[in-house]
Amino acid sequence: MSKPTLRVLVVDDEESLRHVLGLMLGRVGYEVSSARNGREALGRLGGVDVVLCDIRMPEMDGLQFLDALPAGAPPVVMMSAYGSVDTALEAMRRGAYDYVSKPFKQDEIVLTLRKLEERERLLADRGALAVENARLAERSGEPIDGFISQAPAMREVLRIASRVAPHDTTVLLTGESGTGKEVLARAIHRLSTRAQKAWVAINCAAIPDNLLESELFGYVRGAFTGADRAHAGLFEQANGGTLFLDEIGDLPLALQGKLLRALQEGTVRRLGARADDKVDVRVLAASAQSLTPPRFREDLYYRLAVVHLHLPPLRERPEDVPPLLDHLLDILSARLRLPRPAVDVEARRVLLSAGWPGNVRQLENALERAMVVCDGRVLTCDDLPRDVGRLGAERARNQDAAGDLSIPRQTEALERRLIERALTESGGNKAAAARALEISYKALLYKVREFGLDT
Repeated sequence: MSKPTLRVLVVDDEESLRHVLGLMLGRVGYEVSSARNGREALGRLGGVDVVLCDIRMPEMDGLQFLDALPAGAPPVVMMSAYGSVDTALEAMRRGAYDYVSKPFKQDEIVLTLRKLEERERLLADRGALAVENARLAERSGEPIDGFISQAPAMREVLRIASRVAPHDTTVLLTGESGTGKEVLARAIHRLSTRAQKAWVAINCAAIPDNLLESELFGYVRGAFTGADRAHAGLFEQANGGTLFLDEIGDLPLALQGKLLRALQEGTVRRLGARADDKVDVRVLAASAQSLTPPRFREDLYYRLAVVHLHLPPLRERPEDVPPLLDHLLDILSARLRLPRPAVDVEARRVLLSAGWPGNVRQLENALERAMVVCDGRVLTCDDLPRDVGRLGAERARNQDAAGDLSIPRQTEALERRLIERALTESGGNKAAAARALEISYKALLYKVREFGLDT
């Protein structure tokens, strides 16, 4: 089935820019229409998949256009001149998907649209995946969707998370990058009494220090140069719901005291304000680094870690790799619109042995790369990223050597792996496999029967 063409509406008062974008996006396969301002664009949303909209326009500017969008409108990517980054961020707070700065290169626009396409595909798949997650959860007894785990350590984390979710207790999630801290935080929110209220997330490492305070606590009009209107911070935006502070270890020390006060007193004060505002927010925090003095306040740590959940890395729960491998292949097959490949014996062995320092995220990325470059319906070691294949093969050899010093048994294991690989590479042609192995055809048939490879 051919991939449908993305239909893009370009909204800008400059005719030359509309023309350039039309040519640029048309060359990469997009179907482009245009409008001169937000008011005209509102009448042209039918049959549009995404809107590229300038911020400063006559009659109805980009922010007014965002406010006027009807329910179910297509996602909007804002276009911003270099001098209006603050306005672009305000547009994202009002619902824009992303923004690109003018002047821009073709690659920047196309990459943004590709990312948006992938997000929309994932959203379209969410219903089917939710059903699958529910079925797996019912079968395994796990009350947390988004996780597939058979490892006792992870199942204990999920058990505690499901118990604490209905309460307003502050939770600190720690673990290496890629272990699923934000996925678990979202699950806790969905299982809480605040599930129908706001979910607001911020990556403390991604916001410049000088902007982080205003993002968290907001500001009043005139609080600083350029503050031409009052702005509600993330605490106020999350009022009644959940605020997720990712990479909390990167919070500047000067802000840690203000965060502690907000948590203890349930109040925030906007920059430039003279009084506090009451907020009702549940805070979940996550960190991939150790939260220890002097970089992190001890009193704030204990306030955040009322319940501390540590997600173990994938290398410490190898029994989770096989079900994750099969589950991720199903997801990627749907997302990439590719046939779900079989995994040959050697590739599966490498995948199960790799250790995955990048955890589940690295496993998913490696599988996505392998599926994209795979020549046929069978995924082999040649399709895997080089670092993954090298690491997995080395660990597999080490495991063999460490587990058994018997020369006959190790020789037999090596013999079996070589035969499996030869059969895979020859497409099951035993004569070709025998030639590659430099043994007789009769000897190969005997070994195939001995190792049970003829089923």
